[in-house]
Amino acid sequence: MRAPSGCRARGRPSQTPRSAACVGEDDLAPVALATLEEAGVGLGKLKRVQVPTGVALITVDAHGENEIVVAPGANLELKPDDLDIDETDAVLCQLEIPLETVERASELAPDRFFLNAAPARGPFPAADVTIVNRFEKEALPERDGVVVVTLGADGAVLYEDGDEVVRVPAPHIVAVDGTGAGDAFTACFVVSTLEGRTQEEALRRASAAGAIAASRFGAQTSLPTADEVDALL
Repeated sequence: MRAPSGCRARGRPSQTPRSAACVGEDDLAPVALATLEEAGVGLGKLKRVQVPTGVALITVDAHGENEIVVAPGANLELKPDDLDIDETDAVLCQLEIPLETVERASELAPDRFFLNAAPARGPFPAADVTIVNRFEKEALPERDGVVVVTLGADGAVLYEDGDEVVRVPAPHIVAVDGTGAGDAFTACFVVSTLEGRTQEEALRRASAAGAIAASRFGAQTSLPTADEVDALL
């Protein structure tokens, strides 16, 4: 099971990240929230509804490639009016919630808005940084600003206003399960950016985080710590 989908607001790197998300009043909710609570993610904006908690059913082949079928459930109940984004300077959002909620998050973001445009569908709002994989990029219209593309075993590339700026290779790992690799990459890139690291360093760290996640089984359980990223680099 993956974590409940939503938007994550982040202040200065030393501050606790907070999540705006939606879960059901069912037995799956505590399971979905457990690792977020263990990681110290603020859940004060959590919404509970009488709809099943969202789940993702995932199969993984011998090469670590996955196929995912999502039953969004409560994720679709996170509405624009549920967002209360304050005391933050960055917001990270993805597309497993209603697009109108994503649009509202982009409007409320006081400083930088990061968008992981997955699963690819549109139209979706502009962002200061848009993060996609190589397949999602094919569905991405021309966008201003920074676009980061993950390339799996080929690393990652960063474009700015359509021009390639930085490209990094992927660390060598044995891939067993790609589930969560994109989430790990995105989170690490955002945090590294907020820490004031260069684009190249942020991209290298994000690639390392994604590689570590792909070398482990599971979704939330595969996400690495900053110390593990440092060790791989």
